[in-house]
Amino acid sequence: MNIIIRLTAAALLAATALSQPAFAQSGPIKIGVVTPLSGTYTPIGQQVRWGLELAAKEINAAGGISGRQVNLLFEDEEANPSVAVQKAEKLLQVEKVDFLTGTVNSGSTLAVAQLAERNAKLAATTVSFADSITTDKCSPNMFRVNARAEQQSVALAAWLAKEKPKAKVFYLGPDYEMGRSTVAAFKSSAEKGGAQSGGEVFAPLDSKDYTQYFGQIRASRPQVVYTSVAGNDTVRLLTQLQDFGLLSGLTVVGASGTVTSQNITAIGAAAEGFATGVGYSPQIDSPENKTFVAAFRAANKTDPDLYGADSYGLLFAYKAAVEKAGSTETDKVREALRGLSWQTPQGTKTIRAGDHQAMQPMYVVRVTKGKFDIIDNVSSESAIGPDACTRF
Repeated sequence: MNIIIRLTAAALLAATALSQPAFAQSGPIKIGVVTPLSGTYTPIGQQVRWGLELAAKEINAAGGISGRQVNLLFEDEEANPSVAVQKAEKLLQVEKVDFLTGTVNSGSTLAVAQLAERNAKLAATTVSFADSITTDKCSPNMFRVNARAEQQSVALAAWLAKEKPKAKVFYLGPDYEMGRSTVAAFKSSAEKGGAQSGGEVFAPLDSKDYTQYFGQIRASRPQVVYTSVAGNDTVRLLTQLQDFGLLSGLTVVGASGTVTSQNITAIGAAAEGFATGVGYSPQIDSPENKTFVAAFRAANKTDPDLYGADSYGLLFAYKAAVEKAGSTETDKVREALRGLSWQTPQGTKTIRAGDHQAMQPMYVVRVTKGKFDIIDNVSSESAIGPDACTRF
């Protein structure tokens, strides 16, 4: 089922508020949000929270979802899968939430997907990159509305092949599911474009000292360093590379969560020239995005990044699915989400029914004078890659 929604958010909300089927359920719809509110991924969790809160405010002001208000319940997952499962179970068993989202750590998302299956509930990530979430470890109860590692890598590798043909690339990722998945995805895409590997290393999450890896980087003599560290880890990595003089003559590229509006100020000049493949930029020139950016800035005094935009868009996808299903029942909402197309700040997204992965246009952005400039783009069809989920 493919539902095309091309109205502005305001028009969409007004139209749907007047045409809802009667719901058997009553009371607020509870959305459980398990996201990092402490630790190295706190800036990411903050954008998730801001995006969801803005969407909930707009939806509730326009009458809610089929007349029911949306109630967000937050828990701190600390970017730790075992903590995420404990907090998600509390939200499901004690708070009786209708839907789960917010996980950042890819290991947390995989673990919460299993928990959602056991509890016959649905969940969605707006952040996690690991390809496995919608490929070999896909779950019928988990959806992903953000771009996965391969989508980001296809766009960035295509640009790099033009910018630095046959470059030697050194890879540095965080040592867990997301880090290894993003490095593998970009390495595969880059080598198809002629790049050579100069070596790879994986650092523990929340590393304080990256200088121990600088000898390997110097010995490799790469033209490019790819990294998928994120949050406060990026601040430490890039500023230490600058302090040790390694950024001179080096092109640094990375995952879309490596440098964002949440950490770019702390990184300072060390972020200059950083390039990434990403599914969202505040610079996207569309009426929907301009309206979203203005509302986000007014509410939070900062720009949205990909996490804020994707979290904002998720609630509108859930709203469209619940209203199409006429219910919050898991089986009915699952079927409504599969193949759903809806309007987001970054354009129309479609959830591929075969693996529950959102298709979307991809952009290459580069930091210039402290701002992200869009310098290239790839269509959603070219970036999505094959459906490798075999469970449903």
